[in-house]
Amino acid sequence: MDSMNSNSYVSIQIKKSSLKILLYFLVSIVSLSILFYCAFKDNSFLKEVYAESPIKEKNKNRTVYELQDTFREIYELYKDSVVFISTEKTVRIENPFYNDPFLRRFFDIPNLPDTQKQRGLGTGFIISSDGYICTNHHVVAGMDVVKVKINGKEYNAKIVGSDKFVDIALLKIDGVRDLKPVYFGDSDKVRIGDWAIAIGNPFGLDRTFTVGVISAVARKDVDQMGNSHLQTDASINPGNSGGPLINIDGEVIGVNRMIYSQTGGNLGIGFAIPINTAKYVLEELKKHGRVKRGYIGIHIAPITQEIAQELKIQDKKGIVIIGIMEGSPAAKAGLRIGDVILEANGKEINEPDELIRIVNETPIGKGIKLKIHRGKSTLEVLVIIAERPQD
Repeated sequence: MDSMNSNSYVSIQIKKSSLKILLYFLVSIVSLSILFYCAFKDNSFLKEVYAESPIKEKNKNRTVYELQDTFREIYELYKDSVVFISTEKTVRIENPFYNDPFLRRFFDIPNLPDTQKQRGLGTGFIISSDGYICTNHHVVAGMDVVKVKINGKEYNAKIVGSDKFVDIALLKIDGVRDLKPVYFGDSDKVRIGDWAIAIGNPFGLDRTFTVGVISAVARKDVDQMGNSHLQTDASINPGNSGGPLINIDGEVIGVNRMIYSQTGGNLGIGFAIPINTAKYVLEELKKHGRVKRGYIGIHIAPITQEIAQELKIQDKKGIVIIGIMEGSPAAKAGLRIGDVILEANGKEINEPDELIRIVNETPIGKGIKLKIHRGKSTLEVLVIIAERPQD
C-alpha cells in the first residue's frame, strides 16, 4: 500500500512539473513575440504609420461611435432575414440557321441544343417564421425554378402570387420553422434626409450592407403606372432587387426595386416600393394569389396651357380624359375623350394621381360620382368600379 501511495505522489509531482514547464514555455513565446513585434515596429520603415491616429482618442465618447454601433446592430438583426434568390428558366434559341434544315445542311451546322438555361439573381426578405418571403415580381416572373438560400442552405420556393403593377411577389418555402422575419415600419412617416440602409446580393455578393439617406419621397414618375417610390442614394445594384430598405430603427420601410443608370451600375439614384404599399399587395397575394384592383378604364392627363386653349376653358382646374378603353366602366357610363374631370366623390381633382387614389380606395362594385366639364356644360356621372383585367 505504501508503495502505491509513493508512486501516486511521484506521478502527481511529474504532472505538476510538466505543467510548469509548459506554462513557462508559453510565457516565453508570448514575451518573445511582443519583443519581436516592438523591435520590428521600431526598426521597420513603416514605424511611423504604427502611431495612433489623433482622432481615435477624440472619437471615443462621440455619437459617431453610437451610430456605428447602430449600423452593426441592424446588420446583426437582419443578416439571417435577408435571403439570396436564384432563378432559372429554359428559353428557346431563335436562330434561322438552326431552325432551317436547308441552311443547316448548306453550312454544315452540327446538331446543337435549341434551348438554353437563363439564370437570374435577386434578393428577398422573410416575413413569417414559417417561410413566407417578399421579393420583386420581376425577379421571379416567368421563371421555371426559384431557389432561396438562407444561412447557406438552399430551398425550392413556390410563387404564391405575383403582382406586376406594383412589382411585388410572395414566395413560400416548405419544411422550415423558426425563421427570423423582418420588422415593418411606416413608410408614410419617412422624410427626406432620413437614414436608409440596403441589404442585398448585388452581383451575387451575399449580404452586402450599404448606407445612405432618403433623397425623395412619393416619387411618381419612375414607372408607367405612376406608383409612388422612395428614392435613396444607398448603393443599389443588379441583384439588390427585392431586398429591404431599412430605417435607423431597424424597420423595413421599402422594397428595393430599381436604379436609375445609363451603365447598369449604381449612380446614387435608387428606388424602393414603400412598405405600406407592399403590405396591402402581400395580403392580397396571400388571400387570392393576385391583387384584385378596381379600374374605370380611362387614360388621363393634367391640364396644360395648350390643352386649356384647345378645349376653350378659362382655367386649368381638373384633369382631362385622353383615352377610354373599349367596354370599360367609363365607356358604359358615357364618358368621352376631352371630358374634364373636376371632382370625384366631392373632392377636387387637379392631378391624375388624386383620381387614381380614389379609384384604388373604392371597393369593386361600388360607384364614384364624377363632376365633369364637357363643352359648355357641367355634368355629374356615376361610374361603377370594375375589377381591372389581369393583362
